[in-house]
Amino acid sequence: MHLFAPLELPNGSWLPNRVAKAAMEESMARQPGQLPGAEIEDLYRQWARGGSGLVITGNVMVDRRALTSPRTIVLDAETPLEPFRRWAAAAGSGGAQVWMQINHPGRQVRADLPGVAWAPSDVGVSLGKHTSAFARPTAMDESDIEATIARFATTASLAEEAGFHGVQIHAAHGYLLSQFLSPRVNRRGDRWGGGLENRARLLIEIVKSVRARVSEDFAVGVKINTADFQRGGFDTDEVARVLGFLDGLGVDLVELSGGSVESAATMGRTSDETMLDREAYFLSLAERLVEVASMPLMLTGGIGRRTTAERVLERGFAVVGVATALAIRPDLPDRWLAGEDTHVPPPRLRWKDQDLASAAVLAIVRAHMSRLVRGSEPRLKIPPSLLLALDTLRDRGSVRAYGAWLAQHPTPQETTVLPG
Repeated sequence: MHLFAPLELPNGSWLPNRVAKAAMEESMARQPGQLPGAEIEDLYRQWARGGSGLVITGNVMVDRRALTSPRTIVLDAETPLEPFRRWAAAAGSGGAQVWMQINHPGRQVRADLPGVAWAPSDVGVSLGKHTSAFARPTAMDESDIEATIARFATTASLAEEAGFHGVQIHAAHGYLLSQFLSPRVNRRGDRWGGGLENRARLLIEIVKSVRARVSEDFAVGVKINTADFQRGGFDTDEVARVLGFLDGLGVDLVELSGGSVESAATMGRTSDETMLDREAYFLSLAERLVEVASMPLMLTGGIGRRTTAERVLERGFAVVGVATALAIRPDLPDRWLAGEDTHVPPPRLRWKDQDLASAAVLAIVRAHMSRLVRGSEPRLKIPPSLLLALDTLRDRGSVRAYGAWLAQHPTPQETTVLPG
């Protein structure tokens, strides 16, 4: 299948081509209010002009009390919609479908952030000497779970009202839904834990609730790990079963990725010593899932070359997700369409402290995105250590601004009735 052939999704809508701008955390929320602003609109106009057939936003939080970073965007029942309408219009100005990735971080919340750190069980992030950087989580009770399901549905409904064409429910990378799927983190003894059917229940109920709140032609996607790449974690065999659970629920596209903050597979490394492909990190593991999936699959992770993207399609995937490469070259799809095999390798740091190196790579990617906003060429001369330090300093001010806003604007209450 050609990279630039259109794709009809199960809901009847079309992607103009098979290249997707995958989600990256922009950390560009306008404060106070954790809103999209002019900076992120300008960034997405760049991607809109670049030729991607699908543009997926960085993760948008469904609960204002739980952020992946102090500069993350929030959309909940009391959020003004006009900034999101402008964001959707900017991202869709090139003709691509635009989906909002919606997320709850669960236990992957920094210790310096106010609000809540929730998890299926009282199992904290384990990151060696960096463990104290993360909050100790509280195990969710039934009312917390019910409210979270409702919040995902509310955010999805508001995204549609704002002009987005779909949402992607984030169940990968160690965030809340990924935590429920993981037997390492989910040690519950009730209907939300134990066997895979129970551990997948939260994801399934959220998909059902979202699908019930949005129109038929509004796309609903899911992002899930190919594996957690941790011993005793969620693995590829269980992913195959979850894809079966999602069959018939109105899911239009499943993106396969991998890892978490404890095992940074999206950076090309794992904690269980699994060997990843040099490009398209998860291709060898994920290709067997093509045979069992009833919905189109998208593969992301380390793709920055046209020949690699074409190989992903040849293995049976419907969509190729490109992330970091598009932060450096936003017009990469158009370059590929013109016949160029432009290669944008991901930034790599050979630091001894790999967790610190992962944080620095994220700072590098954010710096590239800031350059796109300013219209600058993708050439960074600032040392990664300085970029990380600057990112850390900016975060400190953002933590204070977020804390002040949250204290003045407590979270709206959500209720829902779950199936029996």
